[in-house]
Amino acid sequence: MKQTITGVLFDLDGTLLDTAPDMALALNIQRELHNLPPLPYSEIRPYVSHGALAMLRIGFAIRADDENFQGMREQYLQIYSENIAVKTRLFDDLEDVLQQLEQRSVKWGVVTNKPEFLTQPLLRQLNLDSRASTVISGDTIEPRKPNPAPLFAACKEAGLTPSQCVYVGDAERDIAAGRGAGMKTVLANWGYISPEDNTQKWEADMAVESPLELLKLL
Repeated sequence: MKQTITGVLFDLDGTLLDTAPDMALALNIQRELHNLPPLPYSEIRPYVSHGALAMLRIGFAIRADDENFQGMREQYLQIYSENIAVKTRLFDDLEDVLQQLEQRSVKWGVVTNKPEFLTQPLLRQLNLDSRASTVISGDTIEPRKPNPAPLFAACKEAGLTPSQCVYVGDAERDIAAGRGAGMKTVLANWGYISPEDNTQKWEADMAVESPLELLKLL
């Protein structure tokens, strides 16, 4: 990574923000409504990056082709939207990283598959919306990640060149999208990586254990 980096784009859940506590909270509230006991947080956390589909699979053994899926999904998202920033925070050291990027005039933004009606309120509550140069949500543009289209849209909005950008994520679709966009890709090992994930096969340009390691790219 020798070329000049002018932009750093982040996935949201499991990369920029530790959203798992609130997504797990929403799932257990929903389970309580269905007279089921809460699940341990440790069982939920690794799958948070995969959204409501994964939450319902873990919480209710329900899949997208189930006749009850859409109703259960809407119920889960409603509960989550009401508890979206109870415990959610930037991952440790990421505030320092964002400040360093801003001081160095390196633009940063968010590209997530999370829908806009959840992404925007969450960033607002954490006072990050006005700091980000671009925010592309899962329904801002189609198709979503792993297609690179959202990353190209982010670059256009922020006035960035993809080849001078880094995309940081914790899921295979993040790395695939970044590679497809011609960006350098970084795997965030602090994120929501499940036991089934074989991260070496994702072929990220580099993997980092701590957000502070991102500053070495600049």
